[in-house]
Amino acid sequence: MSQDNNTPALLLLEDGQRYWGRSVGAPGDAFGELVFNTSMTGYQEVLTDPSYRGQIVVMTYPEIGIYGVNAEDVESGQIQVAGFVVHRAVKVPFNYRANRSLTDYLAGAGIVALEGVDTRALTRHLRTFGAMRGVIATASDAEVLDPERLLARVHRHPKMGGLNLAAEVTSDGVSPLPTSPHWGEEMKKVTALGEEERRVHIVVIDAGCKGGIVRDLVQRGVTVTVVPYDADTATVLALAPDGVLISNGPGDPEPLTDTIRTIQELIKARVPLAGICLGHQLLGLAAGGQTYKMRFGHRGANHPIKDMRTGEIVITTQNHGFAVDPTSLGIEWAPIDTAFAPARPELAPGSRVDQAATMAEQLPKEPLIGECPSEFGPNSFGPIEVTHLSLNDGTVEGLRLLDYPAFSVQFHPEASPGPHDAKGFFATFMAMVDAKRSEGAHA
Repeated sequence: MSQDNNTPALLLLEDGQRYWGRSVGAPGDAFGELVFNTSMTGYQEVLTDPSYRGQIVVMTYPEIGIYGVNAEDVESGQIQVAGFVVHRAVKVPFNYRANRSLTDYLAGAGIVALEGVDTRALTRHLRTFGAMRGVIATASDAEVLDPERLLARVHRHPKMGGLNLAAEVTSDGVSPLPTSPHWGEEMKKVTALGEEERRVHIVVIDAGCKGGIVRDLVQRGVTVTVVPYDADTATVLALAPDGVLISNGPGDPEPLTDTIRTIQELIKARVPLAGICLGHQLLGLAAGGQTYKMRFGHRGANHPIKDMRTGEIVITTQNHGFAVDPTSLGIEWAPIDTAFAPARPELAPGSRVDQAATMAEQLPKEPLIGECPSEFGPNSFGPIEVTHLSLNDGTVEGLRLLDYPAFSVQFHPEASPGPHDAKGFFATFMAMVDAKRSEGAHA
C-alpha cells in the first residue's frame, strides 16, 4: 500500500530548487532526470514506457489517476520510470476497467512518487532551465530528507548524456514475439492470429520497444521476431527478415555503436528498414549525422508535425530528449526555437521564432535534402531527405534515404497513448516491404 498522504516528501533539483509534497508511492528515494509530460490521459502507458528509464516524470495535467489502472493498458511488463510527480493523485479509481488504484500500483512496484506539487510551476522551471537531475525522497528517515546531503547525491548521479540505457530494457535474446522481462502478459494475446495468415516477417531491434509497436505489426498479419539492441548483422540476416524495425528506447543514442553499425550494414544489404523515436536517431547517426540533447525535449500526446512531402499536418505522441541535427547531414536548416536546437554560437540565446508569423509559415517551402557524410566513401548512402518537421519548433521529425529502402520518424505512430493520426507509418513500412518482396519475386 502507498504511504499515508500526510507523509512528507521532497523533490529536489540539481540547481537547488525544492518542492515539498506528500508521498503517494513507496517510501525511500529515487534519483533521475526530471522531465515533464503534457498528456491529459495515458499515465499507465507513460509509467510502463521503457523510454522513460532513468527519468522522474512530471505530469502537467493537475489530476492523475481518476480512471485507475488495469492489466491491459501497459507498454511493458513493469513500471519503468524512476519516480513520478503529480499535482493530485486520485486514490479511488472511477472506471469499470480499473482493477487497482494508481497509488497502490506505484507503491506495489516500489516507485517513489509525490503529490501536492505545483506541477505547472515546476514545468515552467524545467522549460526555462532545461531537464535536470533530481531526487524524490520521503520522510521515512530524517537523514534522507537533509537537503544538503541529498543535493550532493544528486550531483553525483550520472547525467543522461552519454548513458546507454537500452542495455537495461532490451530483450534477453532472439525470440518469436517478446519474451524479455519488460514485456507483459498482454503480449500473449497477439499470438491468437493464425500462423497461416502471417506472410511477412519483421525483425524488431529492441532498444526498449513499446508493446504497442509489436501489436500494430502483428495486427497487420506480420510475423515478428525480436532481437536485442546490440544484435549483429549476421544474427539479423540469419532470420531472413522481409524488413527490420529499430524501436524506441531510453537514453543517449550515440553510445549504441553496435546498433549503429548493424543499421549501416543492413542499409548496405538493402533490407527495408524503419526507425521509431530512438530508432530514428540511430538511423540519423548511421547515415553519418549527429544528434544533440534538447533543452527539455518533447513529451506528450499533442505534438503537431508537418509532412513535408504532402503538406499534411498530423498530431502525434512523442517522448524524446535527443534529436537529429539536420546540418550534420548537409541540410541547411536549424530548428527555429533554439531551446530545441544544437548549441552553436551562431544561434543567439532564446527563440528565433517570428512571433508575427505562424510556425507553418516559417517552415521551409521546398524539400530539405542533404548528402549522407558516412564512412562508406564520399557518396556514402547518397541523398537523405527530411520528411517531417515539428510545428512547435522546427526540429527534425522524419528522415528518408532516397537511394535505399530506409526511413524513420521521431514521433510514436503506435500512439500508446495518443491520437492515431500517424498510423500511416506502418502502411508506409509495409508498402516498402511488399515492394522489396515483389522485386525479389521477379528477380
